[in-house]
Amino acid sequence: MIIKEIQKRPFIRPLFIWITGILLQAFFDCSLVLLLLIIIPLLIVAFSYLVPKVESGGDNYELRWVWGAVFLSLLLSLSIQRTAYWQERGDSSEVSLLMELGGKGQERLLEPFERLNLSKEEKSVLTTITLGYRKEMDREVRRRFSVTGVAHLLAVSGFHVAVVCGFLSLLFSFLPKNSFYSWLGYLLMLCLLWGFVVITGLAASAVRAGLMLTLYLTGRVLRRMTDGYNTLAAAAFCMLVFNPLYLFDIGFQLSYLAVLSILYLQPRLQNLIVVRNPVIAIPWGWITVTLAAQVGTTLLCLYYFRQFSLVFLCTNLPLTFLATFLIPAGLIWLLLPVGIPGYGLLQLFVEKLTHTLFWIVDAFSRVEEAVFYGRIDLLLTILGYGSILSFLLFTKTRRPGVLFAGLLLLLFILFDLLIERFFTA
Repeated sequence: MIIKEIQKRPFIRPLFIWITGILLQAFFDCSLVLLLLIIIPLLIVAFSYLVPKVESGGDNYELRWVWGAVFLSLLLSLSIQRTAYWQERGDSSEVSLLMELGGKGQERLLEPFERLNLSKEEKSVLTTITLGYRKEMDREVRRRFSVTGVAHLLAVSGFHVAVVCGFLSLLFSFLPKNSFYSWLGYLLMLCLLWGFVVITGLAASAVRAGLMLTLYLTGRVLRRMTDGYNTLAAAAFCMLVFNPLYLFDIGFQLSYLAVLSILYLQPRLQNLIVVRNPVIAIPWGWITVTLAAQVGTTLLCLYYFRQFSLVFLCTNLPLTFLATFLIPAGLIWLLLPVGIPGYGLLQLFVEKLTHTLFWIVDAFSRVEEAVFYGRIDLLLTILGYGSILSFLLFTKTRRPGVLFAGLLLLLFILFDLLIERFFTA
């Protein structure tokens, strides 16, 4: 069943092969392996021409596994070579030009913020949420957002890109419904979307969201069906082909784990309670998205940041709602000329939203025991995700062996915790 699901999504298999090559090069000396991966496909191709044709219409259909092995070897060798290239290179000059252009555009857009009737901390929050400019942000403000479980609002991520894309979709929905205007709206949306990604610093999570939305919008304008898992795999594959070292970026890992968890868990969580009232259904959908993303990223957050917010459910819903309006309103206000009708009202709206958002974060950050502090090592993180994956597979396949594997991993986790407590006691 799982193999059939993977076969439906053509980007998953090359993504796994490419990641395998990255990990091989990152942790082992693969010079000999690389030589074998280049020689073996050449020998297979040469041998295939010497083998007599199979009696089935004159083709070598029965030897299709041979060509699969050739493809695997070549893709693996390319992955190892590309990873080695970036390891030796140690910089990103291809991206630096874009980042430099984005930085200049960002500096120009910072000037209007001085006209806002906001405190220094509130201005730093607004510039971070709308433009990804974090240089003026105080460490205490970052701590408050982290404690309340909404630190993702301070890093331009898939949420910010999705909000911008949603606003642009709404804006271009007023165009006439014909082929010319569909393509015009598509091209304008891509230009504006990637302009936002560049200006905000080309963060890994923002690039991921930009690629996924580009693939989705392309499929929509071509009137093709899109699959969330295949789109996610395609975006990851494109990013890792460009720079394999993205795999070790914290933002890349958190972003893809969060989206993968949302794609798989959110529909199942939402179906636990069927809500037909649209007034309740919308916030319930946001809650399930938050829970799904949290399930996928909690272990990784404990590994990297050693803390977990206990009030994230109380803060994510109102703050996400406010940010959904604040991001497009702030960007429109930045781009509008001063003195245009409605400019003052829009500025007041942006100020009120920023005041409210900052007040909620400040209030919840004062809650005692609002955050759980814990530390897990890499082994526990891998075992934890392995057990979660095993239990999720069991719910889909109902195979006892999968359940046994999950319980065994939980047993290993328990032993590791007991041993650690014994030696640290």
